[in-house]
Amino acid sequence: MAHPYHHALSSARLWGGTADDYLPLHAWFDESKMLTSDFRHRALRHHAEGIFMAERFFGPTITVSSGRVVPLRLIGEQHVREDLGFIPSFADWARRIRPEPWMGRAQPIHRDVDPFAVTT
Repeated sequence: MAHPYHHALSSARLWGGTADDYLPLHAWFDESKMLTSDFRHRALRHHAEGIFMAERFFGPTITVSSGRVVPLRLIGEQHVREDLGFIPSFADWARRIRPEPWMGRAQPIHRDVDPFAVTT
């Protein structure tokens, strides 16, 4: 797996500035390694929706130390492509999750919490 610093070096090569300009964004994409240290961590942010989520956290652009303004989406796309070879959708990840019985055991709580719930 690539380290966020290596992604940041790649970004600096593509758009100028220094690796430090890009490191917070690339570290954000890989923060999920604290949950699972293998490739499965990528299911959390390494997809098209994750790239758009990064824009909400970091803004639509960043200004790097050279003064250049770089669209954040391009940097996010670079990170995901470097790790996966393409940009999947979240649905691509979700379709590959093997359902387990405990995942669908939602318990109705409306009768316990809603004073206006109709009971039969």
